[in-house]
Amino acid sequence: MYSPFQLLDGVARLTHIGVIRAQGDDAAKFLHGQLTHDFSLLGLSQARLAGYCNAKGRLQASFIGFKRSPTDILLLCSQDVLAATLKRLSMFVMRAKVQLSDASGEFAIYGLAGSAAANASKSIADYSCTAWAKVDIDDTSLVTLYPADGVPRALWVCPAASPAPEGAPLADGTWIWGEVRSGIATVTQPIFEALVPQMLNYESVGGVNFKKGCYPGQEVVARSQFRGTLKRRAYLAHSEMSLKAGDELFTPADTSQPCGLVVQAAASPTGGFDAIVSMQISAFEAGGVRTAQADGQLLALAPMPYPLLADV
Repeated sequence: MYSPFQLLDGVARLTHIGVIRAQGDDAAKFLHGQLTHDFSLLGLSQARLAGYCNAKGRLQASFIGFKRSPTDILLLCSQDVLAATLKRLSMFVMRAKVQLSDASGEFAIYGLAGSAAANASKSIADYSCTAWAKVDIDDTSLVTLYPADGVPRALWVCPAASPAPEGAPLADGTWIWGEVRSGIATVTQPIFEALVPQMLNYESVGGVNFKKGCYPGQEVVARSQFRGTLKRRAYLAHSEMSLKAGDELFTPADTSQPCGLVVQAAASPTGGFDAIVSMQISAFEAGGVRTAQADGQLLALAPMPYPLLADV
C-alpha cells in the first residue's frame, strides 16, 4: 500500500485553473467590495481564498487571489466558471480605476506536492509553510495551500514562457485527488449557485472575513454564521463507485429529497473515488448516506482534516 507521501510527490501543470487579472489603482478596493474576503488589507506576502456570491449568498465562483504588485491582482479560479464570472464582475466596475481581463494565456500554473513543494521553498528565508502564504521569486509567485493527508502542497504561478519548476511529473488526476483530500473545495459549474460559503466550510479555512463589510450576498452569509441557521457542512467521502460533482446524495430516512451533493470528486490512486460532499449535518451524524438514490452506493464519510470555526 502506497502512502500519500509516495503518491502525492511531484509537479503537475494545472490547465483546469484559469486567471482573472485586476489591474489599476482601485483593483484591491473593487475586489474588496465584491468578494467574501478582505482585499484592501491584502499584503504582498499573503494570498486569499475567497468566494463570489449572488445576492442570495450562493457561490458562483471561488478564487485563490494574490497581489503581484499593489495595483496588480491575480484571481485563480476554475476555467469552467471564468468567463461568466469575468462578465459579471465587469458589470460592476463602473467608474472604478480597474481593468479586468482573462489572463489565463499569460500565466502557467503548476501544482507542487511533497518534495517538489519542499524543494521550491527550501532556499527562501522568509517563506512560510502556513496556508495562504505567498512569496515572489523574480516574476514567479509561490502560494502555500492546505496539505493533503499531511503532504505539503503549493501553487507555482509564473509567466507562460517560463520554465517549469523542478520535480518529478505528477499526473493531473493525482493532483486533483490531492485537492479533494485537502478538504478545500473549488467552485465549479456543476455546483454553481448551490451553496453558501459555510456549506463548504470556507469560514473555517480562511475564505470569509466577517468584519470586512458589504459584498453581494453578505447579509445571508452573516446570518448563516451568527443566527445558527446553518444546517449543512462539507465532509470527506469515499465510494467504490464513480462520483462526480453535482451528484445528489440521499438517506434511507427520506427517499424523496436529497440530503446533499458531491462538490468535488477524483479517482483514488488506491481504488475507488474520494470526494468532498456538502450535506445536512443531521445526515452525516445519522450515517447511511448513499449516492443517486436511497438504495445507491453507500458512502464512507469522515470529518474534514481541519477544525471547524465553531470548534476552534
